[in-house]
Amino acid sequence: MLDSAISPGVVIPEAHFTHPEIVTLQQKCFGLHARTAQTTEQIHELRRRVKVGLIAFVQKYSIDLLVTENALTIPMNLPLGLALTEFIAETGIHVIAHHHDFYWERQRFMINAVHDILDAAFPPSFPGIRHVVINTPARRELAQRKGIAASLIPNVFDFDTEPPALDEYARDLREQIGLKPDDILILQPTRLVSRKGVEHAIELVRRLKEPRAKLVVSHSAGDEGLGYYHWLRDLAQSEGVDIRFVANRFSETRTFDERGEKIYTLWDIYPHADLVTYPSTYEGFGNAFLEALYFRKPILVNRYSVYMLDIEPLGFETITMDGYITDDVVEKVRHILNDPELRKQMAGRNFAIAKQHFSLTVLRRRLHNLLETAEQTPS
Repeated sequence: MLDSAISPGVVIPEAHFTHPEIVTLQQKCFGLHARTAQTTEQIHELRRRVKVGLIAFVQKYSIDLLVTENALTIPMNLPLGLALTEFIAETGIHVIAHHHDFYWERQRFMINAVHDILDAAFPPSFPGIRHVVINTPARRELAQRKGIAASLIPNVFDFDTEPPALDEYARDLREQIGLKPDDILILQPTRLVSRKGVEHAIELVRRLKEPRAKLVVSHSAGDEGLGYYHWLRDLAQSEGVDIRFVANRFSETRTFDERGEKIYTLWDIYPHADLVTYPSTYEGFGNAFLEALYFRKPILVNRYSVYMLDIEPLGFETITMDGYITDDVVEKVRHILNDPELRKQMAGRNFAIAKQHFSLTVLRRRLHNLLETAEQTPS
């Protein structure tokens, strides 16, 4: 089903990675060293179905350029990647392939029975494709592994527009998730997957020894199972840390649940946050980092590789950790939480730096250059 904001369009059910046949297929292709002939046939049958829908879409709307968002990058849907690759090879259509997460960056894809497909389609290399990555390490790795030159366009945010002010709908959010007015809301705005390092946020709150400090996790476990969530829940309980898993109160749009309780958006909680924790061990770039800067919030960030290479040199004022929480980190957090004026000054400087390097204006300029080179490439 298409959202009204992106209609008209063409729906290809098998192009979504949660389609039941795709989910079943993934289980036959990853975590194993060999696949059956029946699995191969299933892959190609689904590829043919997706390709039919793709052809219909391009013909119906006279498409001249495809922008593939991660579909030729992370193998969440093998038939989709193959269908796109085959269609590009047959038509020579211009393509901007936007890459976020390559399969070699994810442990769960390391053992697989589809090396031939990964080599062919994730990503493919054709003259009509302009490849775009979001960080320097990915650019280097793509060149080394596939001999593909890519442009670098980082994740961006609308820093030209001021963040929305706290309105009446979201004013009661703290109360609705069980917080008192004087509680310190420490926000972990990420999914519950192990690379997000949420245990470090728990350690921080434990060592702050501040009864008012509450760790609020806004997202659910996602597609990597519930084991990490259960471990974090037990860890927080054993460490005496008040952690709130509130993903059931958040959605992409404001609405009400079946009990009549408000459902908020992520934008509703940021104005309430006193500190954002971002202790990830790995990130493709750092959307939550940009969100924290946009809402002018102080942030604790682990110095993951992309942060060190592409973000830190720009001069942001953050509380940084190198893989673990130290006494110095705890004291810096305590100092910032107790000094509203310092928080305001830091947030203002960070917003200005982010606007210079990660705004939509930057994206428009780089996309303009990319489109110009795409048009000059023979189809």
